[in-house]
Amino acid sequence: MLKLSLKPGEYITLGDNIKIVFSGGSANNIHLLVDAPREINVARNSAGKDKKPSPYYKEKGISKTAQREIAEILMREKRNQSHVSGEETVTYKKR
Repeated sequence: MLKLSLKPGEYITLGDNIKIVFSGGSANNIHLLVDAPREINVARNSAGKDKKPSPYYKEKGISKTAQREIAEILMREKRNQSHVSGEETVTYKKR
């Protein structure tokens, strides 16, 4: 398999009568223009169709209870630090 790097506006040719133009793209997509005779079948496929599932899995997140407990501990520590340093904590409410 040949891997090519193209800039927008550059193209590759296949044989005498097929041109593939790279017209740009975004983060997850590229835009190709295919100029080929009508008798040539052009079809889009996925290169990863035959891939086996990954043996790796996403770890489960921590529970909502644990998240609340961590937030409470952090707030308590922040209050303790402001009392030790003599800082005042000011809270503003949105109207």
